[in-house]
Amino acid sequence: MPTVAEQFIEILVQAGVKRIYGIVGDSLNPVVDAVRRTEGIEWVHVRHEEAAAFAAGAEAQVTGSLAVCAGSCGPGNLHLINGLYDAHRSGAPVLALASHIPSEQIGTGFFQETHPEELFNECSHFCELVSTAGQMPRLMRTAMQTAAGRRGVSVLVMPGDVAEQPATHPTGSGVVECEPPTVVPDQEQVSALADKLNRAERPMLFCGAGTRGAHRDVMALAGRINAPVGHALRGKEWIQYDNPYDVGMSGLLGYGACHEAMHKADLVVLLGTDFPYDNFLPQERTVQVDIEPSHLGRRTELDLAVHGDVGETIRAVLPKVNQKSDRSFLDRMLREHAGTLEKVVEAYTRDVETQVPIHPEYVADVLDDLAAEDAVFTVDTGMCNVWAARYITPNGERRVLGSFVHGSMANALPQAIGAQLAEPGRQVISMSGDGGLSMLLGDLLSLRTHQLPVKLVTFNNSSLGMVKLEMLVDGLPDFGTDHDGVDFAALAKAAGIHAQRVEKPGEVRDAIGEALNHPGPALVDVVTDANALSMPPRITGEQVKGFALAVSRTVLSGGVGKMVQLARSNLRNVPRF
Repeated sequence: MPTVAEQFIEILVQAGVKRIYGIVGDSLNPVVDAVRRTEGIEWVHVRHEEAAAFAAGAEAQVTGSLAVCAGSCGPGNLHLINGLYDAHRSGAPVLALASHIPSEQIGTGFFQETHPEELFNECSHFCELVSTAGQMPRLMRTAMQTAAGRRGVSVLVMPGDVAEQPATHPTGSGVVECEPPTVVPDQEQVSALADKLNRAERPMLFCGAGTRGAHRDVMALAGRINAPVGHALRGKEWIQYDNPYDVGMSGLLGYGACHEAMHKADLVVLLGTDFPYDNFLPQERTVQVDIEPSHLGRRTELDLAVHGDVGETIRAVLPKVNQKSDRSFLDRMLREHAGTLEKVVEAYTRDVETQVPIHPEYVADVLDDLAAEDAVFTVDTGMCNVWAARYITPNGERRVLGSFVHGSMANALPQAIGAQLAEPGRQVISMSGDGGLSMLLGDLLSLRTHQLPVKLVTFNNSSLGMVKLEMLVDGLPDFGTDHDGVDFAALAKAAGIHAQRVEKPGEVRDAIGEALNHPGPALVDVVTDANALSMPPRITGEQVKGFALAVSRTVLSGGVGKMVQLARSNLRNVPRF
């Protein structure tokens, strides 16, 4: 009879799990040794358990399948918690093994004692303690299926001594179902939605991550009702490409005419988005379609809530929707969108190849040019989010991962590790801020250890740029946001990683191109302008006043890159008056 640890690993192999991310340690030793002796699964050593959880979350998002991380008792598994919050809020199916102190010591205040079955409750759908061998394999399969079926985190807490015990029950076999559910809306809701769409004179569609796989359906609906189409950050990669109705993005990182279209529309249709910034929503004239019923109406008052998958809902409602002939609202918003982008193109691109410090916008634009058509970008929270949102061009094949819901720093590098291991033949690029990279800097060594060909482009401005912007908008002088400059290229070279430091804009293209073509891990450390900040598409008068008091230089707003080309092309068939 196998041990519980061996049974644990065998069940993972049956489920198709290829690796466990973590750091070895006392209470995990039986599990790690079982990995050593089992074909088809590997232990991926990282330098911080937080990186392990981020990496597992990224793997799960790229593959759609269950990914696994582990932490030893006490501090070891506590380090997982931030990455698990991110995975859980991103809907990534992840199983975390939180190893525990010896079972007979639980409750005695023993060395490294915590209560992980309580601590992980808020960032998981399932969190249970394996206190006896007899609970396996049933509890294990329940945890896995919960993570896969509910699209989030499950945590299994297991003392090291229990892992060493002989298994009580046969391992058996089982299937972990990871396909996301499809929900067809009620016919009464479909009819009510069709009525709303037919009555609207100025409808507008606002799309989130729930439009994944529904691009063709959304375009069909937009064409039927002549609606401008905007998106939230997580909807960008699924909805912006091949979109003749695109009016950009709303929110703190927004650009273009999305905000304008949303507030001028007489019907806003939220499709698969739990957009959190309610102050950017009109709070009226709104219907919402979402597969998760708890999302309906929690950000804005609704005239109609439709519980259903976006694609299924549109396919059900489209036969009931009349073709609209009036394009005036759509055309006006397309002109507004193109005009907004055009205004900032010159400001963002004037003499950028000679400007020092280097414009970060230029770096992102060059990266977008040179990256593979199916590249996976992982993006640090902060200003890197802005540059990715505005400059990385989606095409239906590229992926953009970030801590877009949890908003954690230091996510890009560990997410790149997970994405690269999941897709070894795919180009993976980490857009890292210097603040984020320095926070989990140790996992540069993980790239070298596993010889992962991840490419890091570091936007090195010696500042926490997004925090600085927040202070300025509030009328506060920035304080505590700047720090000593660091030569990350020198650190990477010392770790045995190909690296270049770029301080002149004329060197950006060649340095990034060389890194992307390098067969192993590579880092480009670009010294960028700390004063290159970004304003939301709409801010209040008080925020403007505060900003004016705090800073005298011009802050540019809007988005450029390839998006302005899309906006121009969308105007070709718009009548000119």
